[in-house]
Amino acid sequence: MSHHKLLESKGEDDTNDECGIWEENKKIWKVGFPAMLARTTQYGIFVVTQAFIGRIGELDLAGYALIQIIAIRFANGILLGMSSATETLCGQAFGAKQYHMMGIYMQRSCIINLVAGTFLLPLFIFSAKIFILLGEDEQISEKAGYICLWFIPILYFFVFAFTLEKFLQTQLKNGIVGWLSAAAFALHVILSWIFVSKLNWGIPGAMIAMIISNWCIIIGTVIYITCGGCPNTWKGFSSAAFSDLVPVIKLSISSGIMLCLEFWYNAILVLLAGYMKNAATQVSALSICLNVAAWEFMLCFGFLASASVRVSNELGRGDVKAAKYAIKVIFTESTVMGVSFFILCLAFDRQIARLFISEANVIEAVSKLSVLLALSVILNSFQAIFTGAAVGAGRQTTVAYINICSYYVIGVPIGFFLAYVVHMQITGIWIGMVIGVVMQVLALGYITFTTNWDEQVEKASERLHSWLLKPSSDESNNVKVLSEEN
Repeated sequence: MSHHKLLESKGEDDTNDECGIWEENKKIWKVGFPAMLARTTQYGIFVVTQAFIGRIGELDLAGYALIQIIAIRFANGILLGMSSATETLCGQAFGAKQYHMMGIYMQRSCIINLVAGTFLLPLFIFSAKIFILLGEDEQISEKAGYICLWFIPILYFFVFAFTLEKFLQTQLKNGIVGWLSAAAFALHVILSWIFVSKLNWGIPGAMIAMIISNWCIIIGTVIYITCGGCPNTWKGFSSAAFSDLVPVIKLSISSGIMLCLEFWYNAILVLLAGYMKNAATQVSALSICLNVAAWEFMLCFGFLASASVRVSNELGRGDVKAAKYAIKVIFTESTVMGVSFFILCLAFDRQIARLFISEANVIEAVSKLSVLLALSVILNSFQAIFTGAAVGAGRQTTVAYINICSYYVIGVPIGFFLAYVVHMQITGIWIGMVIGVVMQVLALGYITFTTNWDEQVEKASERLHSWLLKPSSDESNNVKVLSEEN
């Protein structure tokens, strides 16, 4: 306890003098830029695949879109969310200098994600029958079912990629993931052009290119970690990874629910738009706006990652002042970016739509949504920081409850009411979505700025010490406990 108080008083001086805005920015962007690069390029691989499949045929594109919106979004949300448990535990362990535990936490997360991914496997194997039961067109469902089988290797890419990225991110070494992802994106474009455009392999060619590109990221990351890139935090495989799994499972499940609820919020709104008059125009306009918001959120994801890492590191160290200061700096910078994109969305509403489509009715529909799109963009910048701070403190369960109330108790019902009862159509759906996000941001913001961070330090300390493993004679080379200086 005295150590925490010492760090708190020291953190105040560091924040004002040595660790000023410039020093804090170096820490933020060391995590934030690679995270942005990784997310945008990995997301870009899916976009490129969609573009090449769109050249194969309309039915193929519809099947791919159905898989990406439903199955991939679902699996991605669960596994990415569950991996945020690694972000919390490894981040706090790194701050507390329990470096030997980070590799164990990462291995535990891989085990849990591997089991979770295997449980999701039937969703991919029987996707055609599932889509038919949901009332989707039979031809599209059959095509989606065929494409979904090709996505099984991508499912297992998610299992390992997110955990490895969080492991490196919490020790400020995720630059390797960013550059590997950028290289994989370039490789994917080349392979897709060769396999689809030149060799005419069709869907198998597009999916083989995606599988090769994504798994190159995993292979490169594993080589980096195991061949000396993380000498203090990777001590080899350990049987300790199979112990104390229950508390990690609980944190992982709450993390998965937290993010999956958020990912599915937009999917539900797209499905609602599909039941409207002129559904094609409505869905197209909504999808364009959601794509713009998603690309902007990939940039905000960098701030989310920075907030999570900085908060978890400082809570692990016991430095309350530094954690609060990091949140303030990241919040300011994310807000500036959000305001900039807010202005751009208002100024170039029609030009944004023309990037995706040339049909006048869709462009007009997008233009009518420009104000709501701009609001969604700026809300992303707030949402990312508050969610990142909550993840850094290990409060995923709280965020999950807030998401349920904000999105599904408030946002979706309001959107449905305005769209179908008040007959505001797609505008009503988007208003409901914005209201849901506003409620989420207000709730998370209130929690963030009223949090007793000293209490969060104690919780982090209790969690780390309760799971701390001491070396045994069999694991002396894998597990190293630091001296009791802390």
